[in-house]
Amino acid sequence: MPEEAAGMASVLRRLYLSVYNWIVFIRWVQVSWSMILALLEKRYEAVYAAVEQHLLFAQTAAIMEILHSIVGLVRSPVSSTLPQITGRLFMIWGILRSFPEIHTHIFVTSLLISWCITEVTRYSFYGMKESFGFTPSWLLWLRYSTFIVCFPVGMVSEVGLVYIVVPFMKASEKYCLRMPNKWNFSIKYFYASVFFMVLYAPVYLHLFHYLIVQRKKALAKSKTT
Repeated sequence: MPEEAAGMASVLRRLYLSVYNWIVFIRWVQVSWSMILALLEKRYEAVYAAVEQHLLFAQTAAIMEILHSIVGLVRSPVSSTLPQITGRLFMIWGILRSFPEIHTHIFVTSLLISWCITEVTRYSFYGMKESFGFTPSWLLWLRYSTFIVCFPVGMVSEVGLVYIVVPFMKASEKYCLRMPNKWNFSIKYFYASVFFMVLYAPVYLHLFHYLIVQRKKALAKSKTT
């Protein structure tokens, strides 16, 4: 009975992760396709408006990956999953969604290109792994190699967008809590965003090092199988 229960739990885990990865994969494909059409038919200024709804769903769904890591559904450590997902959520909700003044900046397009390449590859990789128990060697290589270019491009784009949006933050005072109030406490979103930018360097180095280590392990293991 314990073995049967463990087997059933394993099947349910794989089924759930398969469905999750393919659903999010499809949404990132929609983001990618909408972005390509916007670039071909108009220009980069039209990209965000074309992808917004698909992007908000696809990236917000990644909150589940923090829970997956916490409960042990996946082997990814919380220390790498949490900063990456929270950083992405800050960008889409705290910056892009909140300040339409920057929607037409080219950094938005470079950011989305790096994200789309990364996520279409990643979710298709894990979708195949959970659904079929294997992945093609070319997809494995892409999964553990595209970040070498996409991660720095995404990081520069994110920091650039936060820097560009700072004047709009100060002017609008959006998400600011001013004195006096019943909590006797004040906070300015501007300073929180600057703090976010300062954290980028150490967090980026930590995540990039983690990805390099994972790449070496994955590619070395593929050569022995």
